[in-house]
Formats: sequence, C-alpha cells, structure tokens
Amino acid sequence: MPIAPFASLRTLFAITDEQAMWRVQTQDDEHAFAQLVRRWEVPIQRLCARMTGDLHRAEELAQEAFARVFAKRKDYQPTGRFSTWLWRIAVNLCYDELRRRKRRDAEPAPDVSLLDQERGELVRAALMKLPEAYRTVLVLRHYENMKFREIAAVLDVPEGTVKSRMAEALTQMARLLKPVLATEPLMKLKTQRQPKESLIL
Repeated sequence: MPIAPFASLRTLFAITDEQAMWRVQTQDDEHAFAQLVRRWEVPIQRLCARMTGDLHRAEELAQEAFARVFAKRKDYQPTGRFSTWLWRIAVNLCYDELRRRKRRDAEPAPDVSLLDQERGELVRAALMKLPEAYRTVLVLRHYENMKFREIAAVLDVPEGTVKSRMAEALTQMARLLKPVLATEPLMKLKTQRQPKESLIL
C-alpha cells in the first residue's frame, strides 16, 4: 500500500523528544512543548494512576508533571534522554502525593473505573500495599516495559539495586496474593481466566 504523501512528510520532518525539548529550553517553543505533551501525556497518566490508584488524581499529576517540565526547562541536560528526565519528575510527584496521603492518614482508594480496565482488582489491591520503592520498580518494569538500566537512570540508583528491589517486589506480591487466593476460591477462579502475568506480574 502506498504511503500517503503527507504522512511521509510528517515522518520525514518529525523531531525527537530531545530536539523538541531543546527548542523549549532555548526558544520557549510552545509548539514543540505541545508535541512533547501529546507524545507522553498518556504514559505519564498511566504511571501516576498505577502509583496512586486514583485515575482522576493521576490526570492532575500528569498535568503538574508537564507544568514542572516547562518551569524547569533551563535545568534540562541535553546530554540525557528527555524521557528519563520526565519519568523521574512524574515518579517524584507520585511520591509526594503518597506522602501527603500518609500525613492525612488516608488509605489509597483505587478508582473503580481504572480497576475495571486493568487486569484485576486483586493484583491492584496488592500493588497498592507494596512500599513505594518496590511498587515503582514493578510498575516501570511490567507496565511500562522499561529495561532495568532505564529504570536505574530514572531513579538514579545502581542497576543492581533495581534488580534487588524487583526481586523483593515479586516476593512481597506473592506473599500478599497467596492468602487472599487461598480464602477466596471464587476470586481465584475468576483470575485464572486472566493471563498468567495478572497473578505473578
């Protein structure tokens, strides 16, 4: 099938994230910034939703992340990947949100519509019980398909630390899920219809 002329032109003249961010940093280019938002808004919302369990708050945190990108545009280092810098900003905002919740003594309340769209309430509830450090690695690895070295860059920790946190996260998830599955046979039957990844991540 022949490629439409305009589609091929868009591909030819598409700029990378780093080029777009350079324009934002040096020229306050609003079009380049809008392009970055279009590319990354959905992944960042998804990350925030899985970290906080709140779909509505995730949208607000994503907006705040991009606002912070623009506000701190002069701090961006062109030698690094834009995505790494953006993930780090979003993760830190999620940490701040979770700390605010703890100060209010409020338990995270996952959004019902989000849970309906995800792989199952059982895994979501267990995920929200993980400590922040382990939950972050699990979300970035299994939901965002990031490599260990990429996660290490985002979190600014050694790759070995990421791997050990991942192992501990899986151990804790198995421990959290085992008693629930043992006492809820109907839920177990339901989740068995889901891909194996739903249970072991």
